[in-house]
Amino acid sequence: MHDRSDQTLVQRVQNGDQQAFALLVAKYQRRIFRLISRFVSDPATAEDIAQETFLRAYRAIGRFRGDSQFYTWLYRIAVNTAKRSALDGARSPVLQENATFPQDEETFPKQEQLSSMDTPDAVMASREIADTVNAAMDALPEELRTAIVLREIDGMSYDEIAQAMGCPVGTVRSRIFRAREAIARQLRPLLGTRSDERW
Repeated sequence: MHDRSDQTLVQRVQNGDQQAFALLVAKYQRRIFRLISRFVSDPATAEDIAQETFLRAYRAIGRFRGDSQFYTWLYRIAVNTAKRSALDGARSPVLQENATFPQDEETFPKQEQLSSMDTPDAVMASREIADTVNAAMDALPEELRTAIVLREIDGMSYDEIAQAMGCPVGTVRSRIFRAREAIARQLRPLLGTRSDERW
């Protein structure tokens, strides 16, 4: 379901109301910054990219037709802006060391056995798992990394990711599956799972 308040604000911006765009920025700036911060380790650089994202959105908003949610459209601009910055060589998109992943039944392993213990070994094991996940994420091809970040870190639906990445839902599912398998291969030695188990 589209956000009607967003549609109204977008229409006002398209009619020349700059204050309406300021309201959209206020509504989404923290979420966009949080997304970019998952790709970029330096907060100042992430903020620069976030500002550039909104500038690009403002320049392109006349072409926004409401076929997708404004938020999804903005996500696409943010991801493309971050990727473009990386290609320019001025910035390096790397996952933050403290990046956390939402837990659900089909994604990352439950961690009660680690979080319930405060021993040095448990802390080291938890850090080793986090480092391994981050390294595996960093090694993924760009389209797989983008899909898994949007799904696991920001909790977007498959349909929203498909709109954001401009590809069919089936392609999104395939990319996320391949990304999870690549990460799982790196985690298996640490978690002691078999090759026929995801984790």
